[in-house]
Amino acid sequence: MLHRRLFAPALALICAAALSGCAREQAPAVEYTLLDGQKVSSKQWAGKVMVVNFWATSCATCVKEMPQIVATHEKYKARGLDTVAVAMSYDPPAFVSRFAETRKLPFGVAIDNTGNVANAFGPVQMTPTTFLINKRGEIVKRYVGEPDFAAFHELIEKLLAEA
Repeated sequence: MLHRRLFAPALALICAAALSGCAREQAPAVEYTLLDGQKVSSKQWAGKVMVVNFWATSCATCVKEMPQIVATHEKYKARGLDTVAVAMSYDPPAFVSRFAETRKLPFGVAIDNTGNVANAFGPVQMTPTTFLINKRGEIVKRYVGEPDFAAFHELIEKLLAEA
């Protein structure tokens, strides 16, 4: 009987620690080139909350959610959020460029020509897939499909408030 009384609280503490995200996966080290030719490394994400959105111009859900990704970026960029939209390797570069230009995407857009970035993150096989990364470079959440943007914003608020 004594063992059960001691075991239950210990188990509860272990479960609470696991749920708090104390052992989060580090975002992979990646390098990519933006449409403007700028070379970027994930090392430059340090100290920022990052939205990494894998998408394709041929993906209807990606096109539908992009205005909300833009609005999220605009809402939080002054507080330390940054965004990169990574076009999948099968997406024609001219289509990606045209999309980014006509929609005036206010964040970095990369074309993952080799698939290396998508492979480092999973591999990412479905679009849209969005990763939310905290200031310490840890993956906090992976969304496959369109996120619930109200909940997405709540989580971003929490991550921006972290030291």
